[in-house]
Amino acid sequence: MRERLRKRRGQSHKLRNALIGVATVIAVATVGVGAYAFTLTQTFNEKTKTIEEVFPDEASRPPVLEGAAASAQNILLLGSDTRGAVDEDIDSIRGQRSDTIMVAHIPANGEKVFVMSIMRDSWVDIPGHGRAKINAALAYGGVPLVVETVEKLISARIDHVAVIDFEGFKGLTDALGGVDVNNAVAFDSFHMKGHRFSQGVQHLNGKEALAFVRERYAFSDGDFQRARNQQAYIKAVLGKILSAETLLDPGKVSALVGSIAPYLKVDKGFDSAYIVGLGIELRALRSEDISFFTAPTAGTGTSDNGQSIVNVDWAKLDVLQEAFRADALETYK
Repeated sequence: MRERLRKRRGQSHKLRNALIGVATVIAVATVGVGAYAFTLTQTFNEKTKTIEEVFPDEASRPPVLEGAAASAQNILLLGSDTRGAVDEDIDSIRGQRSDTIMVAHIPANGEKVFVMSIMRDSWVDIPGHGRAKINAALAYGGVPLVVETVEKLISARIDHVAVIDFEGFKGLTDALGGVDVNNAVAFDSFHMKGHRFSQGVQHLNGKEALAFVRERYAFSDGDFQRARNQQAYIKAVLGKILSAETLLDPGKVSALVGSIAPYLKVDKGFDSAYIVGLGIELRALRSEDISFFTAPTAGTGTSDNGQSIVNVDWAKLDVLQEAFRADALETYK
């Protein structure tokens, strides 16, 4: 009897010790993850610059959507080719023209992401300035005027804004160990003399990626192919970021944040807390769930003052606007 009691006590001690051991490992892991997450958020918040004035006057904005569509989000992405880290002063980009304009639409259900490129030479109404190329809005009135112009174009509100210098693509690509981009059109690089980008899947390092997204002189349709190349690059980057190879490697994630943050300017609400929340919302997203398209155009032309422009297809734009308002971009053709 006593022998059995001793055995039971021994077994209970072993079980208790095992549970304590497991609990200790979990506690250490939790603290480690917490410290790691804190370091990442601190790095992002400290290195990323904030745009103080982002949105236009409330009276000039589209109405707030109601119902299920109200939870959808539109993020304006502006690319600036300044060839250097974004300066602390927003006036450093105000005098420039935006080289890349994209709107990332996240539906209320969070099941997909739609990324729309807007041709930078699109001839549109810029509030207070009449008809002009859409990329001139940044020079005319800074980020608020770009937001107002794009909101009128898509007939929906922009919720967040991120401005990225192209130089950031270089460090981002290298932090990922390079990316595999499906190049639709072979070309000889203007920015990397003697380098040819062959057709098909190309493994690009940071320097090559930068030349790839900048190129337009090599193409007969210039900015149109450049927009397609930028979409292909972003798709490749997102696919690599969303892979288990990246997400399960704390060192790689940390390198990603550290490499891109100095080249970013964002609105006040676009902080680490927002990104974490967005990540949770889109946790099931895969690269195939991200769709790219270009705002409807109707060929090229010349403005009354002799500028080469891209004409907007206004009939198709009406359909696109309704899709944005109804949070139904998956139905847009």
